[in-house]
Amino acid sequence: MLRPHSVSITEFGAVGDGITLNTKAFQNAIFYLNSFTDKGGAKLFVPTGRWLTGSFDLISHLTLWLDKDAVILGSTRSDDWPVVDPLPSYGRGRELPGRRYRSLIFGRNLTDVVITGGNGTIDGQGSIWWDWFHNNTLDYTRPHLIELMNSTGILISNLTFLNSPFWTIHPVYCSHVTVQNVTILAPLDSPNTDGIDPDSSSDVCIEDCYISTGDDLVAIKSGWDEYGISYAHPCTNIIIRRLVGQTRTSAGIAIGSEMSGGVSEVHAENLQFFNSNTAIRIKTSPGRGGYVRNIYISNVTLTDVHVAIKFTGQYGEHPDEFYDPNALPVIERITFKDVTGENIKFAGLLEGIERDNFRNICLSNITLNVTSKYPWNCSYVQGYSDLVLPAACYPLKKRIYPEHYQDCYHLHNHLQISSHQKRGSQLLSW
Repeated sequence: MLRPHSVSITEFGAVGDGITLNTKAFQNAIFYLNSFTDKGGAKLFVPTGRWLTGSFDLISHLTLWLDKDAVILGSTRSDDWPVVDPLPSYGRGRELPGRRYRSLIFGRNLTDVVITGGNGTIDGQGSIWWDWFHNNTLDYTRPHLIELMNSTGILISNLTFLNSPFWTIHPVYCSHVTVQNVTILAPLDSPNTDGIDPDSSSDVCIEDCYISTGDDLVAIKSGWDEYGISYAHPCTNIIIRRLVGQTRTSAGIAIGSEMSGGVSEVHAENLQFFNSNTAIRIKTSPGRGGYVRNIYISNVTLTDVHVAIKFTGQYGEHPDEFYDPNALPVIERITFKDVTGENIKFAGLLEGIERDNFRNICLSNITLNVTSKYPWNCSYVQGYSDLVLPAACYPLKKRIYPEHYQDCYHLHNHLQISSHQKRGSQLLSW
């Protein structure tokens, strides 16, 4: 998007030597550009250099543009990261009770924000935070690299994100968010360095990304136990396509475990995961409440993955003792189609919740080269399968076609589309 006004961070005294702290320069530049928000917006240009900064706020109708060799560096002093209130849908910091550190790049109640460039870099320098976390010396939950709250019309593209202290990109209570053509990297053993976590957000598109981190590559969330239930902001209409990556400890795509506001209408396709613990995982627990429904995962290629599909019904982890253990999640209408895998240990470890079966789980055209003698382990799940090798576990043994395809999310639509296409081609051939 072309902005009629543009300034460089150097015009506000910033020094790109990797040593000078430029927080004030970023804050002053954005304060100045605020006067252009009603005049078509503005662009803040970050040229070649290493620009050390603490946390700063964005504004509406802003493009933050990083030159190819520009690196924004997060300060390694915790004092440069303000402490803010917890999210209402979490009720406390995710790691520690109470407040949390604000993200390096932060915004709330914004419209029309673009964070992009010529593949510049945003480096959270997270290793100091990981050390503090491991040593239990933090008083507050670690910060994200980017967090946008209650905002709409967000584009994050053509950038590399390195070494986030915590989750990397966190849109929460947002709508109309696109994350495209980004690379997200952190050591495979770094703690909780999720890639992209859409949280209680709608109409999110994640495409053409490469992610290699110490936790879930993409995790779809919507609040935690009683706080998420009462805040009641679902995550819905999420599209993920052409995602490639690895995670030694976690999942390529996860839903949950914080899903108490509900998650629905998730379509993920053309996924490649390698050297990973799990490909697709749904995490939940008694006490979460909420729902995960209408999930369609297709065209997945796996290499050297421990578990292809994993459901965890007893994930645990509660914000406090006030959650309701009888608040059971509803997990239903989850479809996996066209999945292949080489050197997979387990095809599926599918653990639902007693007296709360995960239902209408559908597996179609899945071929996995599995090394375990017991490729499937299923409990408290119900569903259907066709063309699955190794053959699916007993609770999923019933055939999808012809009588159960309407129970399977999105397969019914696909059948209609393909029959219409065939009919169309027949008409054309007359």
